[in-house]
Amino acid sequence: MSTPFPFTAVVGQDDLRLALLLNAVSPAVGGVLVRGEKGTAKSTAVRALSVLLPAVSVVSGCRFSCDPARPDPACPDGPHEPGAGVERPARMVELPVGASEDRLVGALDIERALSEGVKAFEPGLLADAHRGILYVDEVNLLHDHLVDLLLDAAAMGASYVEREGVSVRHASKFLLVGTMNPEEGELRPQLLDRFGLTVEVAASREPDQRVEVVRRRLAYDDDPAGFAGRWADEEASVRARIVAARKLLPSVLLGDGALRQIAATCAAFEVDGMRADIVMARTATALAAWAGRTEVLAEDVRQAALLALPHRRRRNPFDAPGLDEDKLDETLEEFGGSDDEDPDPDPGPDGPGGGDGGGGQPPSEGPEGGDTGARPEAGDSGEPQTSGGGAGEQQPARAAEPFRTKVLSVPGLGEGAAGRRSRARTEQGRTTGARRPRGALTKLHLAATVQAAAPHQRARGRSGRGLVVRRDDLRQATREGREGNLVLFVVDASGSMAARQRMGAVKGAVLSLLLDAYQRRDKVGLVTFRGSAAEVALPPTSSVDAAAVRLESLPTGGRTPLAAGLLRAHDVLRVERLRDPARRALVVVVTDGRATGGPEPVALAGRAARLFAADGVASVVVDCESGPVRLGLAGQLAGELGGSAVTLDELRADSIAGLVRDVQGTSRRAA
Repeated sequence: MSTPFPFTAVVGQDDLRLALLLNAVSPAVGGVLVRGEKGTAKSTAVRALSVLLPAVSVVSGCRFSCDPARPDPACPDGPHEPGAGVERPARMVELPVGASEDRLVGALDIERALSEGVKAFEPGLLADAHRGILYVDEVNLLHDHLVDLLLDAAAMGASYVEREGVSVRHASKFLLVGTMNPEEGELRPQLLDRFGLTVEVAASREPDQRVEVVRRRLAYDDDPAGFAGRWADEEASVRARIVAARKLLPSVLLGDGALRQIAATCAAFEVDGMRADIVMARTATALAAWAGRTEVLAEDVRQAALLALPHRRRRNPFDAPGLDEDKLDETLEEFGGSDDEDPDPDPGPDGPGGGDGGGGQPPSEGPEGGDTGARPEAGDSGEPQTSGGGAGEQQPARAAEPFRTKVLSVPGLGEGAAGRRSRARTEQGRTTGARRPRGALTKLHLAATVQAAAPHQRARGRSGRGLVVRRDDLRQATREGREGNLVLFVVDASGSMAARQRMGAVKGAVLSLLLDAYQRRDKVGLVTFRGSAAEVALPPTSSVDAAAVRLESLPTGGRTPLAAGLLRAHDVLRVERLRDPARRALVVVVTDGRATGGPEPVALAGRAARLFAADGVASVVVDCESGPVRLGLAGQLAGELGGSAVTLDELRADSIAGLVRDVQGTSRRAA
C-alpha cells in the first residue's frame, strides 16, 4: 500500500482542510464538494483525510461493517448479537466515474434466486463505504443513473438492490466527498444540494507559497515514507484533536440566539428548502467543538454560512456560486450579533483548518474571447461600426433574457451516454424487449426467461413446484431511454448580424439553447465565423458555463464566411467521432443565411452544407433574418444541410407545436 501525502503537509487551502475536518468531527454535516481548477491538491487532501479518521469497530466477518454495539437487524450477513467487535481503519472508497450500477450497489445472483430461492449477494461500493468515506473524483461527470442511486442512499442511509421482486437491503451511511472542475460541467441541482459544504479552491498566486508546494511535492516523490515520517507528529496531533472534538460534540450548546441567526441568514439569502438551516446548525456546532468550546458563537455561524450557503444560492447554471459577506455581516449583527464580536473571526485555534476562515466569494476571471487576431473586412450590414479590438469589429452585445426552448432531438435510436435529449438504448428506461445477456446479467426480463426455460422442464427432471432454470435461459431486458448528444453551435458573428439589438436576441437564443443542453446532459461546442475565417471558440465540452462565457464576449463584425464556418464545424465533428463514437451530434447553425467574401461564396457554402447531409448529421438552422423583406437564405441552407429552419420566435417552447416532428421528419427524409 502506498504512503499517502500527509494532510498537514498540504500548503494553504485552509477552507478545504477546514471543511474536511469538520466532517471528520461530525459526519452528519453531510459531506464536502470541492470545486476548483486542476492541480490544486483536491484529491490529495481528500485521500490524506482518511488516514486521520479514528478506527471503527465492526462485527467480525461482517461484509457490511455493522457496529457491534448496535448491529443492523436487517444486515444480509446477520443477524448479529451485540458484543465485542474488531477494530479496523476507516475506509475511503473511490467511485469511478465509469462504474456500473452493480459495482456501486452490489450484484444479486438472479439464477440462484430464481432456481434456489437463495439471496446470493455480492456487496458493492456503497457497502464498502459504510461508516467511512465515499469519494467521487470528477463527480460532475457521473452518469445520471448512478447519481440517482447515490441520492437515494444518502437520503435514506441504506442501499436497496432489487431484481424482479427479489430485494436486499443494507445500511450505507458514509461521508460523501466529491471533487470537480467546473470547466467540465456542473452538477445536477439535486446532487449539489446533498453536499453539506462546498469550497472553492485555486492555486496560490504568491510565489513563495508556490515554491513551498513544489518543494514538498518533490520531497514526497523522492521518499514518501521518509516525508510522511517528518510530519508524523503533526498528523498525530490533528488525529487526537478530531477524537477530542467528537467527544465534545454532544456537549456543545446551540442556543436560541445562534439558531435565530442561522434562520435569518438562510432567509436573507433566499435559499430553497430547510436543508441549509440544518446543515448550518450542524456545521456551527462542529466548529465550536473543533475550537474546544461548548457554546456556538456568532463567528461559528458566520463561518458555517460561508461553507454551507454558496452552492445553494444558484438559480441557474450560469450563476457563479458565492456569498455577499457584507450582507452576511449585516444579517448576523441585526439578529443577535453583539458589537464586540470580531466581524472577520478566526474559526478556531491555530492549526490545520484554523486559518483566516476564508470562504465566501470565489475568485472570478474576466470574460474570455475578444479579437481573434485576424483583421476582418468592412462590415456588410450598413450598421455603424465602433472600435472594439479590430477594424470593423463591434463591442460585444449583451445577451437577451433566456427562454425555454422547443426540444430539438436527433432522429433514430442511439447508444450514447445517458442523458435527456434523444431516444437511445440505455440501462434505464422502459422495457422494449429481451435478448441473451452479454456478460453479467443486470436487468432480468422475467417473462422471457420463463418462456425460454418452460419447454425444458420435463427433460431437466422437474418434480416440484420450482422452475428449473439454467444460465442459458436468462434473458436481459432491453430498455429505451434518453441519451445526451453533442450540440455544436455554429454562430454567425459577421457584420450582417451585428446590429446590437439583433445580436442581443441571437445571443439570448443561443444562451437559451445552452441552458437546455445543460438540463439534458449534453456536451456543447461553439464555432464562430466572421471576417475572413472561422474559429473554434469552444471545443466540445460538458461545461455550458464555459460556452456561456465565450458567447457573452463574442465580438462581431466583418464579412460572412459561411462556408468556412461549416467546414470548421465538420472538422470538429470528425475529430469528436474518433473520441466518442457513440455520441451523436446535433448541429445548430445560427445565421441569416448570407454568405459573402471570396469567390462564389454562396456555392461554396452549399457544397460545405451538403457534407453534413451526406454524413447524416442532424441539423437545425435558426433563421435570424429580420425586417419586412426576407430573402429566405436560411431556409435554403437548411435544405442543403438536410435539416430544418426555424425562426427565433419559433424556437420558443410556447410557439408552433410540432417543431420536433418537423426537425426529425426532415432529417429522416435526408437520410
